[in-house]
Amino acid sequence: MGGFALTLTASAGMVALDSAPAGAATGGAAAAGSGALVAGPVAPRTAGPVAVRMAGPVTTRVVKAKVSKAAQQRVRAAKAVSVAKQQVGDPYRWGATGPGAFDCSGLAQYSWRKAGVKLPRITHSQYRAVRKKVSWSSLRPGDLLFFYGKGHVGIYVGAGRMVHAPSSGKSVRIVRLKGYYRNSFAGAVRPGA
Repeated sequence: MGGFALTLTASAGMVALDSAPAGAATGGAAAAGSGALVAGPVAPRTAGPVAVRMAGPVTTRVVKAKVSKAAQQRVRAAKAVSVAKQQVGDPYRWGATGPGAFDCSGLAQYSWRKAGVKLPRITHSQYRAVRKKVSWSSLRPGDLLFFYGKGHVGIYVGAGRMVHAPSSGKSVRIVRLKGYYRNSFAGAVRPGA
C-alpha cells in the first residue's frame, strides 16, 4: 500500500493542504476534486483543529527548552516582587509572617516562599543563608536589601525603590532608596541565584 502524501503550502496569507496518492506529482494550489483537505485564508484564530489521517507510523517528539539558572532566578524574583507589592497597606506587626500583617523579615520570607524559595525567618539568618551577595550598584528587582547592621530588610523593586514593612504603627509600603536608606545600607543578597 502506497498511502498518501500530504503537502502543506503557505504563502501570502494562504494555507493549502493537499493530499495525493504517494508517488503522484502535486503542483500548485489544491483544486476541487484533487483531494484538497483545507484551503483558504489564514485567520488569526481558527474555529477548531484540523484532523489529518496519515498512513504509517507517526513519530511525536517533545523538545523541552532549557532555561538557565539565571533566567529561573529572574522569574522567581519577579514573582517575589509581585507578591510583596500586593501586601502594600498591610500593617506592620512584630514577628508576623503574613498574610495580613508582616514584620520586615516576615515580608521577605513570605514573598520569596510564594516564589518557590525558602528563606530563614530573621534578617541576620536571611543574609547569611543566601550565598549570592550583591553590591548597591548591582541591584536587581527581588534582591534583599539590609540596613542598620542587617537588622532591617526590604525587597528591591527596581527604579531605586524597595518594598518593606517599616516599623510599629506603620504599614507595608514602597519607598525611594536615597539619603537615609543609602547611608544605612549594610548589604544585599540575591535569593534563588
